[in-house]
Amino acid sequence: MSDIKIAQNAKMKSIIDLAKVNYEIPSEHLEPYGHYKAKLSLEYVDSLSHQHNEGKLILVTAISPTPAGEGKTTTTVGLGDALNAIGKKTMICLREPSLGPCFGMKGGAAGGGYSQVVPMEDINLHFTGDFHAIGVAHNLLSAMIDNHINHGNALNIDARRIKFKRVLDMNDRALREITIGQGGAANGYLREDGFDIVVASEVMAILCLATNREDLKERLGRIIIGYKTDRVTPIYASDLKAHGAMAALLKDAIKPNLVQTLENNIAIVHGGPFANIAHGCNSVTATNTALKLADYAVTEAGFGADLGAEKFLNIKCRSAKLAPSVVVLVATVRALKYHGGVAKDHLSQENLEALKEGFSNLEKHIYNITKHYKQKVVVCLNHFTYDTDAETDLVVEECDSLGIKCIVSKHWAEGSAGAKELAEEVINIVDNNEAKLHLLYENKLPLWEKIETVAIKVYGAKNIVASKKVKESISKLQAGYGELPICMAKTQMSFSTDPDLRGAPSGHTIEITDIKLENGAGFIVAIAGDMMTMPGLPKVPTAEKIDIDEDGVITGLF
Repeated sequence: MSDIKIAQNAKMKSIIDLAKVNYEIPSEHLEPYGHYKAKLSLEYVDSLSHQHNEGKLILVTAISPTPAGEGKTTTTVGLGDALNAIGKKTMICLREPSLGPCFGMKGGAAGGGYSQVVPMEDINLHFTGDFHAIGVAHNLLSAMIDNHINHGNALNIDARRIKFKRVLDMNDRALREITIGQGGAANGYLREDGFDIVVASEVMAILCLATNREDLKERLGRIIIGYKTDRVTPIYASDLKAHGAMAALLKDAIKPNLVQTLENNIAIVHGGPFANIAHGCNSVTATNTALKLADYAVTEAGFGADLGAEKFLNIKCRSAKLAPSVVVLVATVRALKYHGGVAKDHLSQENLEALKEGFSNLEKHIYNITKHYKQKVVVCLNHFTYDTDAETDLVVEECDSLGIKCIVSKHWAEGSAGAKELAEEVINIVDNNEAKLHLLYENKLPLWEKIETVAIKVYGAKNIVASKKVKESISKLQAGYGELPICMAKTQMSFSTDPDLRGAPSGHTIEITDIKLENGAGFIVAIAGDMMTMPGLPKVPTAEKIDIDEDGVITGLF
């Protein structure tokens, strides 16, 4: 049965009843979006603020992504369900899916098989409107920038140095570089502009890092949209008096969303920055709420551990003062064979030689997590039906040789029952070790050295290069913003900047092609290689397969 069929056959319970029975959340603090989705009021969230985070934080991450898939969200859901099944009060925290990948290659991001969050179609398509609100708030600021220039430009904005593009929650390569204001003076000032995808928006990052409405509005006001004609003085969103209206547009989006798993366990799905072009984590509000309501909170960070986990630890945990108790590193036999050089069409065939070769990718991620971040790690081998015993045994043995426990988990096919052993091993680690945060670099380290640290230690690079122009930009940022963390924008497909370089390449060169200050979010984006902040659709987009019948039943999502 397909993922969407399984989801459509789910026996969901009223989200209001689940929240009341499982967590004693009063119904007046839940704003229902139908029967199975609800927003949690900020008043209720604020009422928890005096409590310490008593829960234990569990991070789920993965090896470098492949076309074969790794099942990070599926594992997050399966593990959460399994923990609840063995009597551990657990809440799951996920990011919201972006429409771009849903209609592009991914087809959905709500888990898979019998480890999903539901209602799956709603979560994947618009959900509670958060991304729409984020896009409108972002584009309001864009409109106010051009409006200000058109009506006399009292702030003396240099129209050639505006750093704030527009956004859209769709993959559309044609919008990467555009010209606006065409058609004469009535249509504004003629200038070059472009679109990013919503999940790359600084407003998205701000929403996910803000701790309350006041913090949200203050961060929105700190956004730097460009510079004056002196090329030195920054122009802030607050200078345009845009931040109040932007915060008003986000009045509901800032509230966490409650849904449920197929096994009727509560999940918070809130925020959705990508990990290859943004910081890749769900909202701080969602995570803190889960840690106050439950004994265990299971969350995920986007793409591979070189991107999502690195930013989860060095950006989110640094900002929110969080610390995971264990890291679950997800891999599949198919993905490891792909990293060993096997073509996608042959991944279902047993190939122990390629599997051993591709294990280098998993080994590098294990090394980074245990040595650089000093975190306890357990490997979850997400089982596929065509994995052979010889293949799974090999991965378990290779992990064992590194002193790392590897659990073969069948949550996709069996739900919580298939992840019971994984849950028990996670509890064994969490309950017997103290949670600690070990950062990869300190705030005081110069920006260029922060970039070097990530590239050399995490990516295995030998050389880090940049043009004279980029280096000058970094030097200028150092004076006022040198203590901010770095958010690397890099291909998710490889440790290098070459998406075709599989396994665990080392000794390569990382070129920093651009640098961008996200002052409201509180980090600096370093773009490595040819990374695009507006993706394009593939030759055959998933959109071609998505449909709805006369009864309103959707097909094609997965």
